[in-house]
Amino acid sequence: MSEPFVLRGEFIELCRLLKAAGLCNSGGEAKHAIEQGQVSVDGVVETRKACKIRPGQAVTYGPQELVVRA
Repeated sequence: MSEPFVLRGEFIELCRLLKAAGLCNSGGEAKHAIEQGQVSVDGVVETRKACKIRPGQAVTYGPQELVVRA
């Protein structure tokens, strides 16, 4: 299931997005999930914690997908 996430700036770092959207309970949990290859951006596994996520991109973690909107 895809859920929208409204971005208030130009971009958000991937680890911050996972926490802000409530997919992870803490920044540490988000960073661990990213390091373990459990997160994908636009269908590609992303292991950079500070990857800049911009409007129009889709982030998947487990069964949940976020579509970032401006």
